[in-house]
Amino acid sequence: MSDTITPELVSLDAPLGTDKKDVIRALARLVAAEGRAEDAEALAADAIAREEKDETGLPGGIAIPHAKSAAVTQASLAFARLSPGVEFGAPDGAADLVFLIAAPADAAEAHLAVLSRLARSLMQDTFTSDLRAAATPDHVVRIVRAAIGEGEASAAPAAASTAAAAPIGATGSTAATTVASDLQVEGRPARIVAVTSCATGIAHTFMAADALTAAGKEAGIDLVVEPQGSSGYQALPASVIDGADAVIFATDVDVREISRFAGKPVVRSGVKRGIEQPAQMIREAVAAVSNPNATRVAGAAADAGSGTGAAATQNLSWGAKIQRILLTGVSYMIPFVAAGGLLIALGFLLGGFRVTENAASVIIDNSLWNLPTTDITSPIGPLGQYLGSVAFMIGSTSMSFLVAALAGYIAYAIADRPGIAPGFVAGAIAVTMSAGFIGGIVGGFLAGFVAWWLGRLPAPRWLRGLMPVVIIPLVASIVASGLMVLFLGRPIAWLMEVLTVGLTNLTESGAGLVAVGVILGLMMCFDLGGPVNKVAYVFATTGLAAASSDNTAPYLIMAAVMCAGMVPPLALALASTVLGRSLFTPVERENGIAAWLLGASFISEGAIPFAAADPLRVIPASMVGGAVTGALSMLLGVQSFAPHGGLFVFFAINPFLSFLLALVAGTVVSALLLVVLKKYARKSSTAPVPAVATATV
Repeated sequence: MSDTITPELVSLDAPLGTDKKDVIRALARLVAAEGRAEDAEALAADAIAREEKDETGLPGGIAIPHAKSAAVTQASLAFARLSPGVEFGAPDGAADLVFLIAAPADAAEAHLAVLSRLARSLMQDTFTSDLRAAATPDHVVRIVRAAIGEGEASAAPAAASTAAAAPIGATGSTAATTVASDLQVEGRPARIVAVTSCATGIAHTFMAADALTAAGKEAGIDLVVEPQGSSGYQALPASVIDGADAVIFATDVDVREISRFAGKPVVRSGVKRGIEQPAQMIREAVAAVSNPNATRVAGAAADAGSGTGAAATQNLSWGAKIQRILLTGVSYMIPFVAAGGLLIALGFLLGGFRVTENAASVIIDNSLWNLPTTDITSPIGPLGQYLGSVAFMIGSTSMSFLVAALAGYIAYAIADRPGIAPGFVAGAIAVTMSAGFIGGIVGGFLAGFVAWWLGRLPAPRWLRGLMPVVIIPLVASIVASGLMVLFLGRPIAWLMEVLTVGLTNLTESGAGLVAVGVILGLMMCFDLGGPVNKVAYVFATTGLAAASSDNTAPYLIMAAVMCAGMVPPLALALASTVLGRSLFTPVERENGIAAWLLGASFISEGAIPFAAADPLRVIPASMVGGAVTGALSMLLGVQSFAPHGGLFVFFAINPFLSFLLALVAGTVVSALLLVVLKKYARKSSTAPVPAVATATV
């Protein structure tokens, strides 16, 4: 790649306007005039929109308006040296050096890497002073190309590109002979890890990374930075994170794989503060180490914004990798369940429980000004029938995406974005083959690993840009879905039929009902959102698609799963705030207050702090109560037409009083058992703590 900047893209000391919007528009016109953008106004509008979210002025008279824009056809840099300067929001005044960084909407990694090198060079005083002294546009082009590694001059001014070439995160303790006492931990230089990221992942991300690295080096501490840019990121080794005293997040977007930093004291800010006040952030992070009230990174088993599959799981065992991948898929599937399930429940509330019989024809043949007149099942008449049908059909459509979303995001957890399309296709094929959620899981893993393998193949430069958007999705879809159709779909469909028929038959007898309820209750309370819990929950939610007035088994299973899943947080709330307050720490009692609401909402996170601290007493007590609740729910014939919501979807639970009875019974049993165990069963200080994952809902 060459010619990111040309003399025609440089403006020296010419009046471009009195405000930053004028300057951005003028630079956008330079880019368009060179045939690098199809529409100057569209490029300017995208850059101005980015500017309105967060001003791009930086200390030292620098501004870097930037955007990814569909109008850009070639990654480009347009430069203006202004006299006088123009305000871009920097704390120290107007900017006289302005770079418009224009990247295509689908910019390849090579483009983004070049633009990132420019951003990092702006942190070097020699680079900016050379730009201010340049006499001609050609001179500017030589300086910039040297900094970003283009052209023959790339080897010339090493000083300007040193930061770009140096590995981010090199420790700085060797640069200082003494370390201030407030930057020491236990008599040694503090060890800090940091993450930087911005909305576009091009400029601020790497400037903040360099600023923090330089500040750490000057202070003499060990500071390692992970820039999470648009071109991907290199995950920090687990050993480095484990050895860190604190964490700095200078980010404008979610930190990817945040669970790696769980439990560490953290200082958070926008990415610009990482550029403007890196030394202050470092001091705050070191101070947080000895502050027991400092904010800490919360744990999460499956972060929604995972990075590449290899980066996300490179330090885990194969079992842990598979668990993380599966939980990532489920975590992305849950919003479909949340939206779809509540809409279905709302459809039942408005249209009656027989709304399913004609909902599709009602929304096609009728409207708000042409309400249905026949087959009215709604308790509030034709309007309720129409609105209930609309809610039900939207909800059932959302629920129909469950398996495809599960497969798509399992593939995403393995191969990042290139895995999404083949994963969704494989999941849809699993539905077509009647292979259910097991087929979706298998298809997602197939699609993800094929996409991951293809992404690791060496490709010529001319093909590299097509790999993630054309080649990988095409080939991975053919391979994964082809295997599902030709070899795997029918056996998995047979297995699903056996499981479904077996459970359905069990639910038709009293003894079988109790057995199914006990099993589901134990699964929901075993790992509080981990793989076992997820299997029970996904089985229940995906089964709702096959439920009807003639086949009520899925409604029974859903009720047992939701009711049992509410037991752990409610039981711990009851035990810690009412029955055995003296057996719990003040922090646990505070958590217990919050657990009342969390449990009532079917949000199992309320139990996780207790289980993580005392698993050998909390988890068995929870499982016993969950088994009691599951069995009673089945025995009393409780049906849930909503996949979650707890007590707040009472209108979708029938009979609701029986649901409450089962819930109260299990909660009281768990709470009493936990109090007894707390009093008489000695806590083992060496007991292994099982992995506790993010809650199902």
